[in-house]
Amino acid sequence: MPRTRYSPLRVAAALLIAISMNATALLAQDSYKVQATWTLGGDGGWDYLTIDSAAHLLYITRGNRVMVVDLQTGKLAAEIPGFDGIHGVALDSAGKFGYVSDGRANMVRVLDRGTRQIVASIPVDQGPDSIVFEPVHKFVFSMNGHGKSASVIDSATNKVIATIPLPGRPEFAGADGKGAIFVNIEDKSELARIDAATLKVTATWPLAPCDGPSGFAIDQANRRGFSVCDAKTMAVTDLDTGKVVATPAIGQGPDAAAFDPRRGLAYSSNGQDGTLTILHQDSPDSYSILATVPTKRGARTMALDPSTGKVYLVTADFGPRPAPTPANPRPWPTILPGTFTVLVVGK
Repeated sequence: MPRTRYSPLRVAAALLIAISMNATALLAQDSYKVQATWTLGGDGGWDYLTIDSAAHLLYITRGNRVMVVDLQTGKLAAEIPGFDGIHGVALDSAGKFGYVSDGRANMVRVLDRGTRQIVASIPVDQGPDSIVFEPVHKFVFSMNGHGKSASVIDSATNKVIATIPLPGRPEFAGADGKGAIFVNIEDKSELARIDAATLKVTATWPLAPCDGPSGFAIDQANRRGFSVCDAKTMAVTDLDTGKVVATPAIGQGPDAAAFDPRRGLAYSSNGQDGTLTILHQDSPDSYSILATVPTKRGARTMALDPSTGKVYLVTADFGPRPAPTPANPRPWPTILPGTFTVLVVGK
């Protein structure tokens, strides 16, 4: 075989590229960190986080209440009671109402964001969990875990106008801004597409090798969906074809995803190993790990503030896990009193 000749200039160029890539990775690793820790305390578990970027507020669901945190001070601005096992908060595009999925009550509660009062209660199918506002038709979609369905609420009337059967148990969902909703189907490891105009499921796509998808986020400009899964995997899906185009590595035990279009970054909050994975979008179909930020065990859900690029996660200190029961086969570990905390990650 002929011997390959290596030009000194080519070798030098390759070395410079390698050094530059390593320096960039190390700089990112050092730059992204937990910048602040806000201890809020309070009893109970938690689920989804939602940011109102314009109002500089963070909404945290805490079982029987919503905590509202001022992002400029890190202080608790309000606690809104009157719930029974809540999961998520969806905000309308007019800045007026929030829609809270009240799981045990099988209700969606309508929250006046100005007065911070519940102004309506809307019965939905069993086990409302993830909830999303669709801005084109101004519908609210409640993903009902036990009912394996999506309840559709017209925000103009606060009435359920449809209950859409889903192919399995829904998890996180997202709107593409063009009239479609996408939702992870956890028990089938699939992604379902709902047309908000026809109120029908128009596609169901496998997410393999992703298994057990939970958190979901959308890159609206490039039409990509991000599903975080078990086995330290994120599935990136082309939302037009349904093809999984990339499977970058993430941390263990993810439960939320986010995408920052301004900075081209995808995030996974990994509660089991206490890390935040930050992926750089090299192209719509290619992703590289920019940083793995140590957070804290249990920091499994998060919210991104797109105006600042900061990520907010919550967790607490834990005691022993109670024994499983038929009613609660996977109990939370005991949360130590006064330890509930917001972690602020930034650059």
